[in-house]
Amino acid sequence: MRVGIIGSGRIGGNAGKLFARAGHEVLFSFSRDRAKLEALAEGAGARAGTPEEAARFGEVVMLSVPWALVGEALEAAGSLDGKILIDTTNQFGRDEAGNFGVLELPGGLSAAAYNARRVEGSRLVKAYNTMTSGFQAEAAGRTGPDRVVMFYAGDDEEANRVVAGLIEDSGFDPVYVGSLAGDVVWMEPPRREGALYGEEFHSLEARETVARLTGRRSGGGP
Repeated sequence: MRVGIIGSGRIGGNAGKLFARAGHEVLFSFSRDRAKLEALAEGAGARAGTPEEAARFGEVVMLSVPWALVGEALEAAGSLDGKILIDTTNQFGRDEAGNFGVLELPGGLSAAAYNARRVEGSRLVKAYNTMTSGFQAEAAGRTGPDRVVMFYAGDDEEANRVVAGLIEDSGFDPVYVGSLAGDVVWMEPPRREGALYGEEFHSLEARETVARLTGRRSGGGP
């Protein structure tokens, strides 16, 4: 599968390397340092390009930039109509008073639902946002009971299936949380006891926790 990465920093860069290692074609983009971008691509056996090229190239596109740069990155990418879009972003930024933290979004929207409105026409799936980049790099590929869960949420059945496959290929156990309008909030910041953001989970515990949070029967998919 072809995957275009828009935002080739810690999360996007690491995920792209894991996808490439699993045999997928990867194009990295959106870096302030072109030399670092090309070095990342060369080291992963991938390509480097612009966000527009990444959007055209990818059957799946990953958006992995700081919250304040989401608009700029999407504008640079151009049309994402019909694309499966993996959104790794979290709504950290500065409020009107200049304080840094978790931002409140209009209408009480989840960050995923807010971004889905920014890219109407794409098939957005939230994933790769609950754990630090360093932990993702270290934990990818564990096996057996130590295999780490990667949560995902989305409203498009086919997009969910494709992203679950990429999660598995990158070395994690995919566990579905729910819709972008509702249940996804459990995998978004802030970190709080009993929720999913910022915590390490394994299969059985993850499914039981999702069932408790969402009121659904424990299961592995949408």
